[in-house]
Amino acid sequence: MMQNRTHTCGELRAEHAGQHVQICGWMENIREVSANLAFLVLRDFYGTTQVVVESEEMNRVVSELNKESVLCVKGTVRERSSKNPNMPTGDIEVVPESIEVLGRCRYNALPFQINHSKDADEAIRLKYRYLDLRNPEVKKNIVLRSKVVAALRSAMADHDFMEITTPILTASSPEGARDYLVPARKHPGMFYALPQAPQQFKQLLMTSGFDRYFQIAPCFRDEDARGDRSPGEFYQLDMEMAFASQEDVFAVLEDVLPPIFAKYGTYSVASSAPFKRIPYLESMELYGSDKPDLRIDLICQDVTDLLGDCGFGPFEGQTVKALPVTDFTATRKQIDKLCADAEVVSGNKAYWFKMDEKGELAGGIAKFLQGKKDEIIAALGLKPNTFVALSAGKKGAAQKTAGALRKLLGELCPSHMNKERYEFCWIVDFPMYEIGEESGELEFCHNPFSMPNGGLEILNKAAAGEVDPLTITAYQYDLVCNGVELSSGAVRNHDPEIMIKAFELVRLGEEDVKAKFPAMYNAFCYGAPPHAGIAPGVDRMVMLLASEDSIREVIPFPMNKNAQDLMMGAPSTVEQKQLDELHIALVKEKEPEA
Repeated sequence: MMQNRTHTCGELRAEHAGQHVQICGWMENIREVSANLAFLVLRDFYGTTQVVVESEEMNRVVSELNKESVLCVKGTVRERSSKNPNMPTGDIEVVPESIEVLGRCRYNALPFQINHSKDADEAIRLKYRYLDLRNPEVKKNIVLRSKVVAALRSAMADHDFMEITTPILTASSPEGARDYLVPARKHPGMFYALPQAPQQFKQLLMTSGFDRYFQIAPCFRDEDARGDRSPGEFYQLDMEMAFASQEDVFAVLEDVLPPIFAKYGTYSVASSAPFKRIPYLESMELYGSDKPDLRIDLICQDVTDLLGDCGFGPFEGQTVKALPVTDFTATRKQIDKLCADAEVVSGNKAYWFKMDEKGELAGGIAKFLQGKKDEIIAALGLKPNTFVALSAGKKGAAQKTAGALRKLLGELCPSHMNKERYEFCWIVDFPMYEIGEESGELEFCHNPFSMPNGGLEILNKAAAGEVDPLTITAYQYDLVCNGVELSSGAVRNHDPEIMIKAFELVRLGEEDVKAKFPAMYNAFCYGAPPHAGIAPGVDRMVMLLASEDSIREVIPFPMNKNAQDLMMGAPSTVEQKQLDELHIALVKEKEPEA
């Protein structure tokens, strides 16, 4: 049966007094004053309204109900004698002539208080996510997500991009993470894969003659969770442009994102075009990270030559980085916590000293530095009440620890962090190759389809031993906002000859490329335009806008950290009949030998 509402629970005001209305919603609370008087709060998507029950008969009906039962209330709007300024509908109340139960809550006890669900254990929240979402504080993030997605779609259409959906069932492809595989019933022993990204499809669209593509694309990666990453499934604003350069991609996002961030964000200020551009190597040197938070004004300095021989054992033969912090007022307890937290994040110890109000070096490792006091003061430009955080180790490790310290110091020292704004930057000129941690051999650093700076010429020189492959950079770029990587993108390698040469450096020949990327390789052989693209993460974007620490807070039905859907019970076992149809046999894991 259809229920007609004349108004929502969030729209009645004093001017509606005397009107006959019908409202529907969940019974959020009830306060019984006497046998013939009770105050009931009715909540729907739009807000809450107070209902005043003034008859013994009707009071009996509602007193027997559990909270969260769904009701339809017909009655008259009345102006309150004592108004509630903290409630949008606090000037009025509804006196019912009838109350109909539309959906009874059969449980007297709820898993958590609806309006305080964020205080509950996350596992309980996810199991009862449909209740969690009734909390206005939780719901507002999902509403925000909807508005942001709509704004992104509108902005992309305004920039002449066409929305095209790409397949969900596709071929397994090495994209950097584990695939989710789907068995093909009609093809025993063969599998589809859920796309880690629409990477190949969007490049194929460029070869098909489409000029500007975008999609709010679902992506599937079997990887571990973290605060800014959801396991299993996530969404990105996927886009690609034909006959485009890096500059073209930058121009679009620098036009699209700032207004959306300024309108929908917790902070109303967002950096405008052009965003600051920082080469990867420079970012690692100055900020200790390839995703720097530019709201923090602290800069890392290399002090290897200055402090490497100061007599402090952990510095000997290592790269040493320093972060001077002026007007430092933190306590020793806060300093100890800073160093401990940095070690947890980076896996390496942090060190420190300070210049006190008298101009003396004190605390931490200061005793090792007295012989170089004047040099240190001059090199770091130290002033009284300046704190210096230090890291040491192999270059990458020292940079990582310095980056962790910088982020923590920004949070600890408000005078060094202009927090209430969105600060964008581009990280550019990423290395094309790196030495793999596990293999110890040359591997692609990021996307194997990126165009190298120097094109075929630089690759040929690397193959001939004239150039170190590790020095080759790519037209690869990351978009960073407030220390969060929003997206990676690149100018694509659209030339089969250049592609083959790029793969040969990582020990893969033409036949390997044809086997791994048959459609794209063949398409490029029929003539492919230069093209470039990027894919900002929608979930991360909304997380930033909502000022949430966990990405799960902005996803309607997220998985937990172990990639489990506690509400639906996924993943789950299936019937043997289903396995037989798919020609799948389950093998028990071998028990470890004693």
